[in-house]
Amino acid sequence: MANSPIILALDSQEVERCQELIEQTAEYVGVFKVGLEFFSANGPMGVATLKSKFPEIAIFLDLKLHDIPNTVGKASASLAQLDVEYLTVHAQGGPEMIKAAALALPDTRITAVTVLTSLDQGTLNSLGIEEPVEELASQWAKLAVNAGARAIVASPLEVRALRAALPREISLITPGIRPSATDDDQKRTMSPKDALLAGADFLVIGRPITEAKNPRSAARSIFESL
Repeated sequence: MANSPIILALDSQEVERCQELIEQTAEYVGVFKVGLEFFSANGPMGVATLKSKFPEIAIFLDLKLHDIPNTVGKASASLAQLDVEYLTVHAQGGPEMIKAAALALPDTRITAVTVLTSLDQGTLNSLGIEEPVEELASQWAKLAVNAGARAIVASPLEVRALRAALPREISLITPGIRPSATDDDQKRTMSPKDALLAGADFLVIGRPITEAKNPRSAARSIFESL
């Protein structure tokens, strides 16, 4: 669904399961996210299979590339044949690394991941990072955009500040979206509607849909709540 802000995280290694989820939810989902779990099990061929079966869908390839610029540039170039709409890299890899990815894939929206939603301030402090999360995410996002990133991934708690700081054409993508309170590995979360009101363009939603008894009904319910 072209005008849906929902990015569905296809958190499965199985191509058949991902195909089922796409078939069940495509009416309410704008983009489908294929992550490291799927890619490690199936490689580029798995992504190509999904694109072949569903040529109309947009694919968000969430590999979070993070290496020296030369390696990331070549790795990105090797994915060109997949023709995905989004490819993630880690913002902390630095401007040259992000630039290498952007130059290698000019038709793909290189998407810089700032601070993972599984990290909170206490965890960052334990890693020797004293800067407040919001300031860190903003700093990394600005550097990434200047280096050629066209989309930013950040928790919904940082979206309002990022929306004010970045050009409007930069897409803000927020994981950590929870329709209701949960006890899982996501620490900095927000409801779907609140995230949109804060300035998010897209909402990454996985388990609330994929683990529901009826994924189609869950996707519809979330979409209609927006």
